[in-house]
Amino acid sequence: MTMTDGRPSEPAAPRWVKVLDQTRCIGCHACTTACKSENSVPLGVTRTYVKSVEVGTYPQVRRNFQVTRCNQCSDAPCVAACPTRAMYRRPDGIVDFDKSICIGCKACMAACPYDAIFINPEDHSAEKCNLCAHRLEIGLEPACVSVCPTEAILVGDLNDPTSKVARIVQREPVTVRRPEKETRPGLFYKGAHQATLDPLAARRPDGGLYAWSTQGDPSNPQLVAAGHPSHHNSSAAALVSYDVPHLAPWGWRVSLYTWTKGLAAGALAVAVVLAYLGRLGFSSSILRYAAPSLALAFLAVTGGLLIWDLKHPFRFYLIFTRHHWGSWLVRGSFIIGAYGAAASAFLLVGILAGTGAVAESVAVTAMKVIGGLAVAGAVGTACYTAFLFAQAKARDLWQSPLLPPHLAVQAALAGSAALIPFAYGSGLHPARAALEVTLALAAGLHLLLVLGELTLTHPTAHAHLAAAEMWRGRYARFFWPGLLLIGVGVAAPWIGWVAVPCALAGLLAHEHSYVQAGQSVPLA
Repeated sequence: MTMTDGRPSEPAAPRWVKVLDQTRCIGCHACTTACKSENSVPLGVTRTYVKSVEVGTYPQVRRNFQVTRCNQCSDAPCVAACPTRAMYRRPDGIVDFDKSICIGCKACMAACPYDAIFINPEDHSAEKCNLCAHRLEIGLEPACVSVCPTEAILVGDLNDPTSKVARIVQREPVTVRRPEKETRPGLFYKGAHQATLDPLAARRPDGGLYAWSTQGDPSNPQLVAAGHPSHHNSSAAALVSYDVPHLAPWGWRVSLYTWTKGLAAGALAVAVVLAYLGRLGFSSSILRYAAPSLALAFLAVTGGLLIWDLKHPFRFYLIFTRHHWGSWLVRGSFIIGAYGAAASAFLLVGILAGTGAVAESVAVTAMKVIGGLAVAGAVGTACYTAFLFAQAKARDLWQSPLLPPHLAVQAALAGSAALIPFAYGSGLHPARAALEVTLALAAGLHLLLVLGELTLTHPTAHAHLAAAEMWRGRYARFFWPGLLLIGVGVAAPWIGWVAVPCALAGLLAHEHSYVQAGQSVPLA
């Protein structure tokens, strides 16, 4: 307690932090075992583990350890991304979780720059290290602290100047992992070698063979081994000798969702814009029935994919009843809902006009007004994923400012391609020609944006390596065929309907390569 104007002031609220003294760590894994026992962590996942890296060349070789776990960030990306506040930060600085309201969306995993969160395979909810908060609340040390034989793990109150962790953090050289992410971690390393802190600083053995196990699984492309086989930035020879494989959180359903969502957004938006430009009549069946029906059908598929991808699909309603407005998963759900309402109203007006229940002049006026709202909703539906991906601060490839316009271009590409068969069926040659030109322009813009993605210098090594995985790594088999097929779409005015399946298949292949490559670089 201190004195202010002669009056005692209240002591600062506690700020629990952890110091890992790697000069003392002997790599015994007692912390991992104690954590599993205390928190009933099942096999195959860990809240904490000890990574080891061999630094130097024979005979001057040293094994360096690093204890890896949640960093208890002051500005936690997982908290910002969680749509239901299942991840939350307590007043004492501990980032904790509530499994009862976790929907298993894995947004927290995508957002965490430290790869510290996992889905428990038994209860299908997200969890991580929470400093054994249940023990701290009754005056006990975390399980890992109590079993460490060398006192390499310390937990204390950073706001208490008499605590050991405060003295170390404030008076001795310590470091944190990935400070460029600006998360303000509450986990400090003392004496840790850079080759253990930076997942790109040490290479992994060819074939993935490690000291005690084989890391990664070639049959499962979602598993990413630590380190990188050919890229490292350490000035010393460094080789990962023990680590755990990490699962990329979002799989093929998210790749497919980006495609179906773009098609849903583009189908109605392209038709309405062409009607505004006089290239498509407001009384045409394409505008009144085909475009809104396509939009609603693919919105339904999009919603189904998103719910299917949840580990707790029957809790999806919590996005609307316990929503966290800071999460773009929540914002996107409401944007999709608003767009769906506009598309439904647009279709209803068209049906009423077709049955004679509404006068044609009234229907056209209503469609012009509702169409404007639908275009705004379509743009939001197409582009919000850019902000959702940007909220995944761990994935540097997705932090591009070009992503929102790129997603809008992709929606125009998908929407125009989906409408062309209806133009052929209706015999509306001006509409068909306009749609084919739209497809060609969108395909050309997409290719230019991809060219920029490949040729411009990436701001970080993580973004560069992710891009390399897309165009010359494991996802190149999707990327290049997709690029070639979309290139066929540029010729739509000359080859007609042949461009439609090529453009749609090419866009799907591109979406998959981009989404998966963005998650391919290890973070721990």
